[in-house]
Amino acid sequence: MSLADGVVQELEMISGYDAMPWYVVQTYCRTESRVHVALQRKGLEVFFPQESVYRMRRGRKVLLHLPLFQSYLFIHTHLDSKVFHQIIKVDGVVRLLGNGAPAPVSADQIESIRTIVAGDRHYYPWRYLEKGRKVRVIDGPLAGAVGTLVARKDKQRRLVVAVELFQRSVAVELDSETVERWS
Repeated sequence: MSLADGVVQELEMISGYDAMPWYVVQTYCRTESRVHVALQRKGLEVFFPQESVYRMRRGRKVLLHLPLFQSYLFIHTHLDSKVFHQIIKVDGVVRLLGNGAPAPVSADQIESIRTIVAGDRHYYPWRYLEKGRKVRVIDGPLAGAVGTLVARKDKQRRLVVAVELFQRSVAVELDSETVERWS
């Protein structure tokens, strides 16, 4: 064992330190489970958060396990060219996320997601909306209106959207479930 390997092993023993980063794997739509199983068969550590929801199927209520992040899962590995090609060649994998090259995800973010999934409270996916982004109202009396997200009121789970009419603006508070990103 080299000196560097010994240092890495020592650091891994220290509480809370993990030398291996997490990466986001993008998959084709509805292939997340297949990719998850294929990557695990290759001996890779994969985190595939899911949500449990009840849906009606043929007049009966059925419990389904759906991906929490549609078309995405996480992989925990040292990413060298061999491992990279091993991941990319899995049927259903689109790419590893990053700007030009795969970029690691913060271990704190992964741990937060794991804590939420392991907890006993109900969780569900949430739209990512940022200030200054164009949004379209999809529900209610303003359905179809396009505006700009001006502010977020997280305690009330509300958004303030400015809708431009004849070069004037009107601000309205909407539930965040009633808008979607608009390009």
